[in-house]
Amino acid sequence: MEFLLSSPVVGMPGGVSLLIIAIIALIIFGPKKLPEFGRAAGQTLREFKNATNGMMKEHDENDKKDSEKKEQ
Repeated sequence: MEFLLSSPVVGMPGGVSLLIIAIIALIIFGPKKLPEFGRAAGQTLREFKNATNGMMKEHDENDKKDSEKKEQ
């Protein structure tokens, strides 16, 4: 039962806490709006991830160009 109460990441809510949050969200927003919020949250996270990956790729390319200039 302890695995339901704890979280693998410090500071993140565990299983029971997430269940309570989901129930409260269902009560507040209703069953029709909740999928829309989930979809919007998923799209936002996907866009954030893509932007982060793009920035990391650009940073790596700049580092590669800088190291090539130093070798010349």
